[in-house]
Amino acid sequence: MKPERQPEALDFDLPWCHPSDSACFDVIIIGAGPAGIRLAEQVSLYGVKVCCVDPDPLSVWPNNYGVWVDEFENLGLEDCLDKTWPMACVYVDDSKTKYLDRCYGRVSRRKLKERLIEGCVSNGVRFHKAKAWEVEHQEFESSVLCDDGVELKGSLVVDASGFGSRFIAYDKVRNQGYQIAHGVLAEVEEHPFDLDKMVLMDWRDSHLGNEPSLRASNSRVPTFLYAMPFSSNLIFLEETSLVSRPVLSYIEVKRRMVARLRHLGIRVKRVLEDEKCLIPMGGPLPRIPQNVMAIGGTSGVVHPSTGYMVARTMAVAPVVAFAIAECLGSTRMIRGNQLYARVWDSMWPLENRMVREFYSFGMETLLKLDLNGSRSFFNAFFDLEPYYWQGFLSSKLTLKELLWLSMSLFGHASNPSKFDIATKCPVPLAKMMGNIALEYIG
Repeated sequence: MKPERQPEALDFDLPWCHPSDSACFDVIIIGAGPAGIRLAEQVSLYGVKVCCVDPDPLSVWPNNYGVWVDEFENLGLEDCLDKTWPMACVYVDDSKTKYLDRCYGRVSRRKLKERLIEGCVSNGVRFHKAKAWEVEHQEFESSVLCDDGVELKGSLVVDASGFGSRFIAYDKVRNQGYQIAHGVLAEVEEHPFDLDKMVLMDWRDSHLGNEPSLRASNSRVPTFLYAMPFSSNLIFLEETSLVSRPVLSYIEVKRRMVARLRHLGIRVKRVLEDEKCLIPMGGPLPRIPQNVMAIGGTSGVVHPSTGYMVARTMAVAPVVAFAIAECLGSTRMIRGNQLYARVWDSMWPLENRMVREFYSFGMETLLKLDLNGSRSFFNAFFDLEPYYWQGFLSSKLTLKELLWLSMSLFGHASNPSKFDIATKCPVPLAKMMGNIALEYIG
């Protein structure tokens, strides 16, 4: 099956929220990205009255999403993948390759959005085509003021507008790391990759042999190639900085990708899609609770060590939807502060907050690793039992399992890598332990 090309808007007759309506809802969701539409679809299953506000609710999401196939199978969304690979591989360096026996898939953005929109329409979700401009609150009701002058009222406002949100408050400085990537879906003359394996990470740097300045900068702040081969002449290629602080220059990432493709003999005939991806990672969670609920990029669900978000968002939305329905779908109509507390706690119970601190510790450790340190880390990481490395990447391990993973990872590491960890981890480790203690006491 061939992947979709540059996406065009969906052709749906959406049920719009007209100014003549009462414009009063149970839930108002700001944003029609994967998080917003998934939550609208899920919460509306309970008969909760939902309105989704977005400047262009029928547009297809621009960025490519890759997921582990078992994650989408567990959610019943495997038919929303347009291509799967039976294995993945990691090029640690020029002499060592790891083969991962876990199926990987590319999400069909069109299929996924069509399926979620169909669910929304069937369940009576209303849509309003506008930009949310301001949110105001009273004791049991909130108002969303839109840039077209329309005011929508509801018992709960959910912000799913992404990383640039102005509606979510934080109590701590947002000291995130950043994942930045340059990707292209391209027709090429040929490429050297096996069609039955996607390339999760290619840490090789031999392509920078004739580029001393690029090689030096890559040694300090490394990037890797992520590749999904669809056929012998159609491939998605993405040069990625796993995490850096401050963010690596986008021009630098593109220069490294050009050098890599030249070295691999990949000649691009036509670029079908061109994307820039910038993902804030880690940092503190939003204030919990607060009177606007968050889901998606601004809610903290992005994996602090990998940047993965889509599968986690698809999985957490039903949990949040159930909590909303328990409050707003009951005869008691739990609203106000009690509603906010219950809904936030559905996404971030104490155990999940402590687990996230551990993943953030992982990010802080990765920030301190150069190219050789990153290679050693992932060489040891993918030597772990599959249950642990798979659970880590899918955010499914308990705090106890994460502690075991850390000890096992240290045991699998080479002596230079152990020295690296021992010298560079104490400060992030102390910070993590302090934050976990604060969460537990709080």
